[in-house]
Amino acid sequence: MVALLSARSRITVFPLEALTVAYTTQSSDSRNLGEVAIVGVIEPDNATGDYLWRLAASMYTNPPTSQTQARWILTQCTRARTVHAPSYRDLPDTKWTGHLTRNFHLDALFANHAILRTGRLTIE
Repeated sequence: MVALLSARSRITVFPLEALTVAYTTQSSDSRNLGEVAIVGVIEPDNATGDYLWRLAASMYTNPPTSQTQARWILTQCTRARTVHAPSYRDLPDTKWTGHLTRNFHLDALFANHAILRTGRLTIE
C-alpha cells in the first residue's frame, strides 16, 4: 500500500551510502510532538524506501529485527540533523511530497519517534 502525503515542514537532506535521503517529522495529533518520522529516498531515482531497510540490515552480522533496522534508520536521521556537515542541508519550511510504502510502529519511543514511515520523497 502506497500512501501519498504532501506537507510543508523542516527537511534534513543527507547522503547515506549511495543514497540521498530526506528526513522530516509529522505529528499524529494537535500537540505537534513530531513523533512520526518520515524518511524518504530522493536519489537515485530508481531507489525506494525498501533500500533503507536493506541497508540497515546489512550493517549487522546477524539478521536484525525490524525494530533494530528502524532504530538504525532513525539514528542516521537524528545524526544528520544534529551534525552540520557541509554535505548536509537543513531546509526549513519546505514543501514536499512523499510516496510512503512502509508504516512501522516502534515498540517504544526512539529518538522521540513512535512511528517510522519510509518511501520516496520529492522536494518542491
